[in-house]
Parts: sequence; C-alpha cells; structure tokens
Amino acid sequence: MPEARTLKLFHVSDVHFGAEDPAAIAWFSERVAEEKPDAVIMTGDLTMRATKDEFQQGGDWLRSLGVPVTLEVGNHDIPYYWDPFRRLLAPYQRYAAVEQMIEKPLELPGVTVVPLKTTARAQWRWNWSKGRVSPGSLKRALAMIADVPKGNLIFIGAHHPLIEGGTTGTAKTRNGDKALTALAEAGAHAVLSGHVHDPFDVPVERAGRIIRMIGAGTLSKRTRGSPPAFNEIRVEGGKFETLARTLSDEAKHSITSEV
Repeated sequence: MPEARTLKLFHVSDVHFGAEDPAAIAWFSERVAEEKPDAVIMTGDLTMRATKDEFQQGGDWLRSLGVPVTLEVGNHDIPYYWDPFRRLLAPYQRYAAVEQMIEKPLELPGVTVVPLKTTARAQWRWNWSKGRVSPGSLKRALAMIADVPKGNLIFIGAHHPLIEGGTTGTAKTRNGDKALTALAEAGAHAVLSGHVHDPFDVPVERAGRIIRMIGAGTLSKRTRGSPPAFNEIRVEGGKFETLARTLSDEAKHSITSEV
C-alpha cells in the first residue's frame, strides 16, 4: 500500500487589517509560498473595523496565498457598536471581497474542516465581543459533521474558544461548553479558534472522548503573551500535532500535550 503522506495545515487568526503587522503578514506569506501547506484555516478577525477597504485588503492577501482557504467571522468583522444600524440590520454587506471564503467547509485527504459561527450582533450582556454559539449555528455544524466521510478527522473552525484555554485573553463563550460536548459526541476531534491572540493546544474530555481546543496567535500589532504567531498542524496516520511558529528567534515547537 502507498505510504500515507503528511498533511500540513496553517492555522492563522486575528490578522486585523487596519492594525496589521506588515512584517508578520510578509513572513506568513513567505512561509506559505515556500512550504505550500495543503490549506489555510483563518479563524476570524481578518479586519479591525469591518470596513470595505479592510475586507478588500484581507481578501486580496488571502487569495494571494494560492492555497485553499476557509475564513471564520470574528467579532471585529462586524460593524462596531457606534454603527448600530449596520451592526444589527446589515452586518455582512461589506464582505464582498471575501464572501466565497466565509464559513466554507474544506474537504482534504483524511480531514474535513467544519465552520461554527461564534459571533453575535447583539447579546444580553455589555461585552458583545465575547463568543456565543446559537442553537442554529450548532445545528448547522452538527449536520455537516453527519456528512463527513467515514474515517476523516473532523476539525471545527470557530473564532472564539468554546471554553477557556488558559490564556490571558478570554472568550467567555455562551453555550460554548454545551456546544463542545455536542461536537465531541458527534465525532469532532478538535476546535480551532483565535480571539485570544496566543497559541494553545489543550485536550479536553467530553462525552467520554478527547477533543482538543487549539488556538492560534495573531499577525497584528495587538500581541499579548507571545510575538506574532500562527500554528502549523501536521496530520499523519490519523493523528495530528500542533506546532507554534512565532516571528522570533524561537524555533517552531510542538504545543500538543500528551493525551
């Protein structure tokens, strides 16, 4: 039998065009051009203020990578509170430049990426930047999981971590723990997210299974505990490992815990 090849995914998040780090953007583009990953999973906050120009810049950049891309919507990708008309009634009208990438399921050899929306136009709390999984969003994700080819690894793409991953930044995702359990029961292997701007890979037991919470860093100037970073996810033989890659002298290194 032919030897199974290693699949390489680049997981990137929180680029924040409008507050992007040009050196980090160029570094990531160079890595894609040289290493040719099988796909890029972008878990939200492509923009800083959800303007048409920021989406255009972000869309042009993602298309220039020349590999399959799926894009989640982050809390910065819908109009801010001071633009309530657009936020509540027309939050998506500036997405034209990236429309074909948004919440796009990806089918790769041995891996399926399923989108899960965690942003909300409004919530019954002050901080609307935090995450929320609506019943409809979870239902759509579970329906897509049901159609995944047997034997595939199932990665969920979301903007907010469904539960906290031990980082300084928080998501406080409403219905997140319930959604994580439902996704584990349905057979998901990992939830890829952003929002907190620091990388992590945390195994969590739910429904008698291990599901991994994987967070990417940021390519913006809004860094927190780590320099600009993205994740490289290597998939081989039905197993996967997360490598954190930072714009620093530090070599890429595994952040996957032993399970």
